[in-house]
Amino acid sequence: MKIRRANERGHAEHGWLDSYHTFSFADYYDPEWMGYRSLRVINDDLVMPGMGFGTHPHRDMEIISYVLSGAIEHKDSMGNGRVIRAGEFQYMAAGTGVRHSEFNPSATEPLRLLQVWIQPDRQGVKPRYAERDLSQAERGKLHLVASKAGRDGSMEIHQDADLLLGKLDAGQSVKHSLAKGRHAWVHVAEGEVAINGATLVGGDAVAVSDENKLEIVATQPSQVLLFDLN
Repeated sequence: MKIRRANERGHAEHGWLDSYHTFSFADYYDPEWMGYRSLRVINDDLVMPGMGFGTHPHRDMEIISYVLSGAIEHKDSMGNGRVIRAGEFQYMAAGTGVRHSEFNPSATEPLRLLQVWIQPDRQGVKPRYAERDLSQAERGKLHLVASKAGRDGSMEIHQDADLLLGKLDAGQSVKHSLAKGRHAWVHVAEGEVAINGATLVGGDAVAVSDENKLEIVATQPSQVLLFDLN
């Protein structure tokens, strides 16, 4: 287990955007933290009211956003136009190329979201879009958000990677088994948890290899994203 502490992440303050980078991104470069397995980006973004990312292009990347608070207004060149709210996931396969914009539609409330990039297992796929609402997900369980085959109602992505969400009250715990040869990355979105005995707080994360089981115990209300990777 290798822990990545929140206060060691890259940080960019643009006035309208306050962003923390778990891995190297834009002007932040750390050769020790270029990603983990197929996981390439986890950005913890706080977007001021009425502000956002203007129309820009992407190619050959699996992009997943999770809204922690507020809402995000999405528009893209595939014709999608949606407002994604707290507790909802959004997925976009950039593939052969897509243009999109992301704005905070509120005039008063900041938007906080996690932006995740996963490298696809092949390039040049047809762009596609999906959403998953877990705002009312049962607490004290792990919920499959995305997977290679789109099993159990999850969003289908172009990579052998599972993304799971756990919402935990203080004292609740969840367990996850790792098959032989699999690896995990656990990102604590909010709260405080113990992962196999190690204490992590919001913004912290841990890389896990050569373990067959993870136990996550919340010491306060928490949200965690668990990536099960090849």
